[in-house]
Amino acid sequence: MDHPIEWRYPRAPISVPRARARLAAQAREWKLPDETAETAVLLLSELMANACWHARVPGREIWVRCLYDGERLRVEVLDAGRELPVPREPRPLAESGRGLGIVAALAEGWGAYPRECGIGKAVWFELAMPPDGT
Repeated sequence: MDHPIEWRYPRAPISVPRARARLAAQAREWKLPDETAETAVLLLSELMANACWHARVPGREIWVRCLYDGERLRVEVLDAGRELPVPREPRPLAESGRGLGIVAALAEGWGAYPRECGIGKAVWFELAMPPDGT
């Protein structure tokens, strides 16, 4: 894959729409198909919201790393939280708990790993480009 593009955000709710807007702009620059770009922005939103909510480490930033090679888009959200995410089965009327299920349903692949520096984790997803580029 080409060199990653990285953005840093404070661990605050305002970072979620800012990250979405930045990925949408980058997707236009890369000329990603609209459906792929919309899916990527949705999935980034889920991972950013999780990082803001669960990675409660004061003073730490959330990083977004994007890699695109013309065939596959990989987006990673890195935070200082230690706990790796686990999909849940929320109750039917629960107002939260569906984010990772959405990521798993819409992404080509997803996962999480502890960061090499020993602080926190990275949660990622990948989307393959449609064969005809549309």
